[in-house]
Amino acid sequence: MFFKSIFSLFLAALFFGCASSVSTVRDSRTTFVRDEIQPLIDSGEFPGAISILYNNGIQETACVGFADVENKIPIATDQLFMQCSQTKGFCGVTIAILVEEGKISLDDPVHKYLPQFKNLTVAVKDKDGKVTISPAKNTLTVRMVMNHTGGFSFEIPTKAKKGWPALSLQDTAEEAASIPLNFEPGTASKYSNTGIDIGAAIVEVVTGKKWDVFLKERVLDPLGMTQTTFNPSDEQLKNIIKMYNVSKGKPAQLREFHPAMPLPHNGPDVHPSAGAGLWTTANDQIKFYKMLMNLGIGDNGVRILKENTVRNLLATSSRPSKFGGYSLGLTINNNGYFGHGGAWGTLCIVDPDKKYLRLWVVQLTGNPAKLNAARIRGTEKFFAAKIDNSSIDAYTGRMQ
Repeated sequence: MFFKSIFSLFLAALFFGCASSVSTVRDSRTTFVRDEIQPLIDSGEFPGAISILYNNGIQETACVGFADVENKIPIATDQLFMQCSQTKGFCGVTIAILVEEGKISLDDPVHKYLPQFKNLTVAVKDKDGKVTISPAKNTLTVRMVMNHTGGFSFEIPTKAKKGWPALSLQDTAEEAASIPLNFEPGTASKYSNTGIDIGAAIVEVVTGKKWDVFLKERVLDPLGMTQTTFNPSDEQLKNIIKMYNVSKGKPAQLREFHPAMPLPHNGPDVHPSAGAGLWTTANDQIKFYKMLMNLGIGDNGVRILKENTVRNLLATSSRPSKFGGYSLGLTINNNGYFGHGGAWGTLCIVDPDKKYLRLWVVQLTGNPAKLNAARIRGTEKFFAAKIDNSSIDAYTGRMQ
């Protein structure tokens, strides 16, 4: 088989491109995820994937397949990829920083910072389907825009047509304020890039800085996330994990771009989007999520947030219980995990109490269900395994 003839490339990816440098951890010496997903990669149905599993100081890292199938470039943890909706958690952290500093309250009206949201309207549909526009009765709060209970559509019309980077955050907020809400603020939930963008626009008003600048100064740079950006350089774009469309029983097909992230991927017309749009690498991304797992402290010892802030604002749902678990740009489940996924299949979730982390990097559209099932099987085997960690001396601290 063709893929077997390039087994040496897989080994190169495993021992070189897959070497994680984010912290001093012990290699589990297990290959649970690799063993499960390798046959699917070998078949050509899927291009490549990165899995990093962390269990209280022990880490299994697997880089399987290709970042670029056509040019036979093995997938590696230092390659840039679109994390899409995982960007929302980064906005949540910047909001949490300002709450911690007493500069905003989650229950502040949004119009305190963005006056255009003072007189909102709601589109109400009656039993016959007739839509009437009425003034909103409830006050839209910072909490609501960050946990998808504000009543906004997934995307404003301009971004739905031109892509996530099409408008500045302030222009996004301006357009959003002019459109009737789908429901009274705080009375339902609807997943929305728009709400998170409004949250980032609030950060800009409060700090007097562009949101991406504040994010870089207070989160990315302190954590050493040097490759994470909204506007990658031409050089960075030469080292990316390419996007592929996958369908059952067929070879993966290269996609040059997605309409939500159209070309070019850099330049003066590319604006930061807090709902989705941040590029990163696996080596960088894991630093952010380990900071959350460590309750506010990066693996490099830098504190980004207080422990109570992470526990009470980020790891705890801020929604009414009937609307499901969601905090500030981060999903919450009932098993102690919180984190987020992205439209092209990326995922990272952490459990601060157990010191668990699960990171998954792919750039796929279509139907990756078979690959996800294999990943889950391997992940479950890793966390069920009895691995000796007695010698560990490590610092542990979606599209619509």
